Amino acid sequence: MTTTATEPRLTSLSHGGGCGCKIAPGVLSQILQGTAAAAVPKELLVGIETADDAAVYQLNDEQALIATTDFFMPIVDDPVDFGRIAATNAISDVYAMGGRPILALALVGMPINVLSTATIGRILEGGASVCQQAGIPVAGGHTIDSVEAIYGLVALGLVHPGRIKRNKDAQPGDVLVLGKPLGVGVMSAALKKGLLDAEGYARMIASTTQLNTPGPDLAALPGVHALTDVTGFGLAGHALEMARGAGCEIEIDWAQVPLHGGVRDLAAQGHVTGASGRNWAGYGSQVALPAGFAAEDQALLTDPQTSGGLLVACEPGTVEAVMAVFQRHGFASAAAVGRVRGASSTPGLVLRSA
Repeated sequence: MTTTATEPRLTSLSHGGGCGCKIAPGVLSQILQGTAAAAVPKELLVGIETADDAAVYQLNDEQALIATTDFFMPIVDDPVDFGRIAATNAISDVYAMGGRPILALALVGMPINVLSTATIGRILEGGASVCQQAGIPVAGGHTIDSVEAIYGLVALGLVHPGRIKRNKDAQPGDVLVLGKPLGVGVMSAALKKGLLDAEGYARMIASTTQLNTPGPDLAALPGVHALTDVTGFGLAGHALEMARGAGCEIEIDWAQVPLHGGVRDLAAQGHVTGASGRNWAGYGSQVALPAGFAAEDQALLTDPQTSGGLLVACEPGTVEAVMAVFQRHGFASAAAVGRVRGASSTPGLVLRSA
């Protein structure tokens, strides 16, 4: 069951769904340029300076606190699935810093004159089920009456200060490994038009509710230098964040990038999100595409991934160990997709195709 007979589809209440709700990267840069710089305590090991996935604050020699938050409007109509996806996505940022989650707080904004308390309760139930799977409690939260349905979490975690994985720590010569296939945004666009079949929906839910649990084990490998997760800015956008942080150029071998089944055809048919175009407008000038790169491939390169996979930068000799970690955690599609090239005064992204 998705809604009651008198309730609208959840996706009809949102102007954008999932991580496609993110403010476009170009607009976000303009907003942040106007914020005043504040004094940074020495205990704040990771802040906003390198576009990392979470803030990290050192507590003592053995522990640092990871703090992050993520929330968005519905990407699917089933309330339990919406809650599960949003919670999985929020917790991912803890794993992407190399940490283990310890607790969550729920962020809930709902149109209470439109949705029943039963439907809202099912959204929270879905989120709580993922937190239980991650081994953490939902220890509180905040609710408001909102025009659009919004759900997400504040997620807190712990990491050893020596195992924090930042964007800036990628090194020339590193291999890039991607943990999940691309195409969630394309599938969500097709779903909103009623054109995603049951098999495609099942793949989409399986991917977006798979917790990025390899993060801490990857961070423990000596040859792993950087981690991030691929979400609303697409593979290109998050690879660029790593390139800028490290002051390097990154190369992606497009032929090696895993894609969800059927998404290239869906993209070719025009089932792409508005966020994909906004992403390209924000950073396309920093991406070098090969001649003849297809429009559907560009759409997938910029496709917003809700609860996407981890992107790992590691030494070539560590790739086998990285792949073993992914396999052990059930990420069968993980693949080496590129490399970090030499230092550059103008960090960017280069696409290579077969």
